[in-house]
Amino acid sequence: MSAAQNSGDIFDVKKVRRLIELMKEHDLAEIDLKQADQRVRIKRGGEVVAHPTLGPKTVAVSAVETAPDNTARMLVITSPMVGTFYRSSSPEAAPLAKVGDRIGPEKIVCIIEAMKVFNEIPAGVSGQVVAILVENGAAVEFGQPLIKVDPEA
Repeated sequence: MSAAQNSGDIFDVKKVRRLIELMKEHDLAEIDLKQADQRVRIKRGGEVVAHPTLGPKTVAVSAVETAPDNTARMLVITSPMVGTFYRSSSPEAAPLAKVGDRIGPEKIVCIIEAMKVFNEIPAGVSGQVVAILVENGAAVEFGQPLIKVDPEA
Protein backbone atom coordinates (compact mmCIF):
# COMPACT_ATOMS: atom_id res chain seq x y z
CA MET A 1 0.00 0.00 0.00
CA SER A 2 1.40 3.41 -0.93
CA ALA A 3 1.77 6.32 1.48
CA ALA A 4 -1.05 8.15 -0.35
CA GLN A 5 -3.45 5.26 0.26
CA ASN A 6 -2.43 4.98 3.92
CA SER A 7 -3.16 8.67 4.47
CA GLY A 8 -6.72 8.37 3.13
CA ASP A 9 -5.98 9.99 -0.24
CA ILE A 10 -9.29 11.39 -1.57
CA PHE A 11 -8.11 10.68 -5.13
CA ASP A 12 -8.04 6.90 -4.57
CA VAL A 13 -10.04 5.38 -7.46
CA LYS A 14 -11.97 3.01 -5.17
CA LYS A 15 -13.07 5.94 -3.00
CA VAL A 16 -14.13 8.00 -6.03
CA ARG A 17 -16.15 5.05 -7.37
CA ARG A 18 -17.84 4.64 -3.96
CA LEU A 19 -18.71 8.35 -3.94
CA ILE A 20 -20.29 7.96 -7.39
CA GLU A 21 -22.31 4.98 -6.14
CA LEU A 22 -23.52 7.02 -3.15
CA MET A 23 -24.49 9.89 -5.47
CA LYS A 24 -26.62 7.54 -7.58
CA GLU A 25 -28.11 5.84 -4.50
CA HIS A 26 -29.16 9.16 -2.93
CA ASP A 27 -29.85 11.02 -6.21
CA LEU A 28 -27.21 13.70 -5.52
CA ALA A 29 -26.15 16.06 -8.32
CA GLU A 30 -22.76 17.05 -6.90
CA ILE A 31 -20.23 16.25 -4.19
CA ASP A 32 -17.39 18.65 -3.39
CA LEU A 33 -14.78 17.43 -0.87
CA LYS A 34 -11.63 19.05 0.52
CA GLN A 35 -8.82 17.36 2.41
CA ALA A 36 -5.86 19.54 3.38
CA ASP A 37 -4.71 21.09 0.08
CA GLN A 38 -6.58 18.56 -2.09
CA ARG A 39 -10.08 18.93 -3.47
CA VAL A 40 -12.31 16.61 -5.47
CA ARG A 41 -15.63 17.58 -7.07
CA ILE A 42 -17.89 14.96 -8.61
CA LYS A 43 -20.87 16.15 -10.68
CA ARG A 44 -23.48 13.97 -12.34
CA GLY A 45 -24.73 14.93 -15.75
CA GLY A 46 -22.23 14.14 -18.46
CA GLU A 47 -19.73 16.95 -19.00
CA VAL A 48 -16.30 17.25 -17.44
CA VAL A 49 -15.48 20.92 -16.99
CA ALA A 50 -11.97 22.20 -16.32
CA HIS A 51 -11.80 24.58 -13.37
CA PRO A 52 -8.35 26.21 -13.44
CA THR A 53 -9.26 28.55 -10.58
CA LEU A 54 -9.86 25.72 -8.11
CA GLY A 55 -6.17 24.97 -7.58
CA PRO A 56 -3.46 22.62 -8.77
CA LYS A 57 -4.74 19.49 -7.02
CA THR A 58 -8.37 19.81 -8.07
CA VAL A 59 -10.02 17.14 -10.14
CA ALA A 60 -13.44 17.37 -11.79
CA VAL A 61 -15.07 13.98 -12.38
CA SER A 62 -18.41 13.43 -14.05
CA ALA A 63 -20.60 10.37 -13.68
CA VAL A 64 -22.59 9.54 -16.80
CA GLU A 65 -26.22 8.67 -16.14
CA THR A 66 -28.34 6.42 -18.27
CA ALA A 67 -31.68 8.10 -18.83
CA PRO A 68 -34.74 7.70 -21.06
CA ASP A 69 -34.34 8.64 -24.72
CA ASN A 70 -36.33 11.87 -24.28
CA THR A 71 -33.46 13.47 -22.34
CA ALA A 72 -31.57 13.95 -25.61
CA ARG A 73 -34.00 16.69 -26.55
CA MET A 74 -33.80 18.47 -23.18
CA LEU A 75 -32.36 21.97 -23.05
CA VAL A 76 -30.46 23.21 -20.01
CA ILE A 77 -30.42 26.78 -18.77
CA THR A 78 -26.98 27.39 -17.28
CA SER A 79 -25.63 30.04 -14.96
CA PRO A 80 -24.03 32.96 -16.79
CA MET A 81 -21.99 33.89 -13.69
CA VAL A 82 -20.77 32.88 -10.25
CA GLY A 83 -23.16 33.86 -7.48
CA THR A 84 -26.13 32.81 -5.36
CA PHE A 85 -29.19 31.26 -7.02
CA TYR A 86 -32.66 32.49 -6.06
CA ARG A 87 -35.94 31.09 -7.41
CA SER A 88 -37.93 34.25 -6.61
CA SER A 89 -37.45 38.00 -6.39
CA SER A 90 -38.02 38.02 -2.61
CA PRO A 91 -38.55 35.45 0.14
CA GLU A 92 -42.32 36.09 0.13
CA ALA A 93 -42.73 36.01 -3.67
CA ALA A 94 -43.76 32.98 -5.71
CA PRO A 95 -41.02 31.19 -7.67
CA LEU A 96 -40.26 32.75 -11.05
CA ALA A 97 -40.34 29.30 -12.69
CA LYS A 98 -41.76 25.99 -11.43
CA VAL A 99 -41.71 22.47 -12.81
CA GLY A 100 -44.53 22.26 -15.35
CA ASP A 101 -44.44 25.96 -16.32
CA ARG A 102 -44.36 26.87 -20.02
CA ILE A 103 -41.67 29.48 -20.64
CA GLY A 104 -40.42 31.60 -23.51
CA PRO A 105 -36.96 33.03 -24.19
CA GLU A 106 -37.70 36.36 -22.46
CA LYS A 107 -39.20 34.80 -19.31
CA ILE A 108 -37.13 35.53 -16.18
CA VAL A 109 -36.61 32.11 -14.57
CA CYS A 110 -34.33 32.94 -11.62
CA ILE A 111 -32.13 35.57 -10.03
CA ILE A 112 -28.40 35.25 -9.39
CA GLU A 113 -26.87 37.56 -6.84
CA ALA A 114 -23.27 38.47 -7.57
CA MET A 115 -21.41 41.10 -5.54
CA LYS A 116 -24.66 42.48 -4.06
CA VAL A 117 -26.20 42.88 -7.54
CA PHE A 118 -29.37 40.88 -8.27
CA ASN A 119 -29.25 39.71 -11.89
CA GLU A 120 -32.46 38.53 -13.55
CA ILE A 121 -31.75 35.49 -15.71
CA PRO A 122 -33.96 35.02 -18.80
CA ALA A 123 -34.69 31.50 -20.05
CA GLY A 124 -33.25 32.04 -23.51
CA VAL A 125 -35.29 29.02 -24.67
CA SER A 126 -38.92 28.00 -25.07
CA GLY A 127 -40.57 24.93 -23.62
CA GLN A 128 -41.80 23.35 -20.41
CA VAL A 129 -39.72 23.36 -17.20
CA VAL A 130 -39.08 19.73 -16.23
CA ALA A 131 -36.53 20.16 -13.41
CA ILE A 132 -35.02 22.80 -11.17
CA LEU A 133 -31.46 21.56 -10.60
CA VAL A 134 -30.32 23.97 -7.86
CA GLU A 135 -31.69 24.66 -4.40
CA ASN A 136 -32.87 28.15 -3.53
CA GLY A 137 -30.02 30.10 -1.92
CA ALA A 138 -27.30 27.76 -3.21
CA ALA A 139 -23.99 28.98 -4.60
CA VAL A 140 -23.63 28.46 -8.36
CA GLU A 141 -20.70 28.61 -10.74
CA PHE A 142 -20.37 29.90 -14.29
CA GLY A 143 -21.87 27.34 -16.68
CA GLN A 144 -23.55 25.28 -13.95
CA PRO A 145 -26.87 23.73 -15.06
CA LEU A 146 -29.80 25.45 -13.34
CA ILE A 147 -33.02 24.38 -15.07
CA LYS A 148 -33.97 21.63 -17.54
CA VAL A 149 -36.49 22.50 -20.22
CA ASP A 150 -38.33 20.21 -22.66
CA PRO A 151 -38.74 22.21 -25.88
CA GLU A 152 -41.28 19.73 -27.28
CA ALA A 153 -43.64 19.47 -24.30
